[in-house]
Amino acid sequence: MEENALLRIEHVKKSFADVEVLSDISLTVNKGEVVSIIGPSGSGKSTLLRCATLLTGMDDGELYYGDMQAVRSVDGRSVYASKEELKKVRQYFGLVFQNFNLFPHYSVMKNITDAPVTVLGHPRVEAQEKAKELLGMFGLSDKADAYPCELSGGQQQRVAIARALALEPKILFFDEPTSALDPELTGEVLSVIRKLASSHMTMVIVTHEMQFAKEVSDRILFMEKGLVLEEGTPDSIFDSDNPRVRDFIGKIG
Repeated sequence: MEENALLRIEHVKKSFADVEVLSDISLTVNKGEVVSIIGPSGSGKSTLLRCATLLTGMDDGELYYGDMQAVRSVDGRSVYASKEELKKVRQYFGLVFQNFNLFPHYSVMKNITDAPVTVLGHPRVEAQEKAKELLGMFGLSDKADAYPCELSGGQQQRVAIARALALEPKILFFDEPTSALDPELTGEVLSVIRKLASSHMTMVIVTHEMQFAKEVSDRILFMEKGLVLEEGTPDSIFDSDNPRVRDFIGKIG
């Protein structure tokens, strides 16, 4: 495994019923790298993220986080590590969903501190200090006692990012983090992600925000029909000779 690789996905395949959603996809993400995944709806982007974060079982392929192997391939099918090992693997990454997925009956503070206390066993006072620091960083210091229903969509998504960061993951996944937001609120969430990128947080971002992907990414993957059609630097993707890539970027960008 490459020395700096935090994530390695090898030859992942996934079908739902008779529909192949991922066809032999491999991806390596190195420490401090921002990788964006773009492509049309139904291309398999979110399924790839769900397989990488153990939310969806892959049919075949291998998955590594650092020096831990979460999934291996045996006789053409995926075999998962033990429950104990997967518990360790899950502490390696954080995931921010498109629909925030905050607990509606918890305050902002409890949403952020609950997992560090109950999952990682951090002292509550320490978890609260970390939460205050994150809320301050994201311009939400006055919202610690608020409930999700009292926040705008952009504020809820910023809380969701703070909640993911409170677990101190080595790699952070975003699945269309702005798709549930109107354009005005999209900017404030993208600004938070830019801030994380400038602090060299390792991130994998599924997004339809083309200009943002171009600005923030070290590498971009273009997916279609369960395949990585093209992979490269933002400049190489946006200047691609591939007519399908050019057409997609022209329509979305």
